Amino acid sequence: MATSVRTAGTAAAAGAENPILAALTAWIKGHKQAVSWIVTLMVVAAGLGGWSLMSSRQTEGRAARDLVGARLAFESRNYPLAGSELSRIAENYSGTRAAEEATLLLGQVRLAQGQSQLAVQQLAKFAPGASRQYQAQAYGLLGAAYENLGRPREAAAAYEDAAKASGMPFLRGQYLSDAGRAWVAAGDTTKALADYHEIVAKLDSVATAVEAKVRIGELTKGVGVP
Repeated sequence: MATSVRTAGTAAAAGAENPILAALTAWIKGHKQAVSWIVTLMVVAAGLGGWSLMSSRQTEGRAARDLVGARLAFESRNYPLAGSELSRIAENYSGTRAAEEATLLLGQVRLAQGQSQLAVQQLAKFAPGASRQYQAQAYGLLGAAYENLGRPREAAAAYEDAAKASGMPFLRGQYLSDAGRAWVAAGDTTKALADYHEIVAKLDSVATAVEAKVRIGELTKGVGVP
């Protein structure tokens, strides 16, 4: 009897010490059906999350396998077949890494086939939202496509975007050098010099720094050589 009294007293004390827990327990007891529905929904949501993850992995795997064949066609310079396969992968597996790589390769196929306008349409849409892993390359290809079309201002801007997106100094230097060349072609030596000076000031150890100094000397007639 004493034990029962102590147990009841302990429970009462616990309830007094944890009013939130006591209120939650009381609510659960009074809403058993609602609790049952909540638990069921949580189980279903967990199941759907697992299925979605498994499905995503399977999709990525299929896209990667398909990309192998498309890449072989590209490397073999079978551009019509490569373009067809890469377009299919980019469309059917949108959102996967393989689809992003396929889009980049498709841009190269367009350039190799002299289809610069198609490359611009594709890459201008893709580059802004591309993953960091692919963004610099996308903007670099876009710059090349603009140059092929005789649009140096757009090319220079694309190359500068490529430089900003690049995490490797030597690539950043190359893109800035490309941007400088395009600005010169556009007749804007001020912006060209800005890009060349950035190479010299911030990327002095890269190979393009020597060329940048030469270009600065040419544009300023030797006055602005670092």
